[in-house]
Amino acid sequence: MTTYHKLIYLYKDALRKKGIDMQVARAFLFELCNEKGIDLYMELDNDADIEVAGKFESGIKRILQDEPMYYVLGYCYFWGYKLKVDENVLIPRFETEELVGHILSFCDQDFKDKEVIKAVDIGTGSGAIAIALKKEEPKFSLIATDISKEALDVARYNAKENDVDIKFMCGDMLKPLIEEGIKVDVLISNPPYIPSEEEMETSVVDYEPHVALFGGKDGLEYYRMIFKDAKKVLNDKFMMAFEIGYDQKEALTKEAKKYFVDEEISVIKDINGKDRMMFIRNI
Repeated sequence: MTTYHKLIYLYKDALRKKGIDMQVARAFLFELCNEKGIDLYMELDNDADIEVAGKFESGIKRILQDEPMYYVLGYCYFWGYKLKVDENVLIPRFETEELVGHILSFCDQDFKDKEVIKAVDIGTGSGAIAIALKKEEPKFSLIATDISKEALDVARYNAKENDVDIKFMCGDMLKPLIEEGIKVDVLISNPPYIPSEEEMETSVVDYEPHVALFGGKDGLEYYRMIFKDAKKVLNDKFMMAFEIGYDQKEALTKEAKKYFVDEEISVIKDINGKDRMMFIRNI
């Protein structure tokens, strides 16, 4: 038998050659141990559980083929909530958690007198944003849309597992809302914003869904689609919240001003000092 400590370092050289941080191996093993109620750090020098060791070795081989760790696990955590993830949805990023935090803060300020805040998450993917918002603020009445039926299956599963009531609608961007005459106070989207010709890591290009990654030649295609039709689904007083590419502030602000002349447009930096969130408010 081998110990958990030795199990991690068994793949040290292979991981290094692939440019994969050893922390990935540690995190992966931690999750596998946690699934069986094993405290990895208390038992690091103990003989590894046979089942855990087998899952670790088969999983690491997939990770060495550039498959993202969270797809290997089949789940990730977002805002502290466990979410199923597979090849039909993007793996939620930490930057998106910051977007959720700012949305909650603005809603406390802008809609403090409303008993119900009607909101929609466009392109919901795994449902991460919608689920986190509903868990943190019960006043939200949430709709989540996606063009992918497979993604919505994942989002519905995650909503059920996290015990939240969200209405899911399948369709392209704002069309499902427009067709049903739905109006909301808050419109949220983390749309595909990577320029189509930008080079990406193999683990992203080969495994994550392209429909959720690439936003046309300049990365702004889906923002334009939302801006164009947004007022068809927004109430008179509203807030829009977007995650954006770190280098898209100027170009995206210019696009937004074509449709929102009198509204407040602001861009907020993330924890790393990069421009990553845009808010458009009419309060």
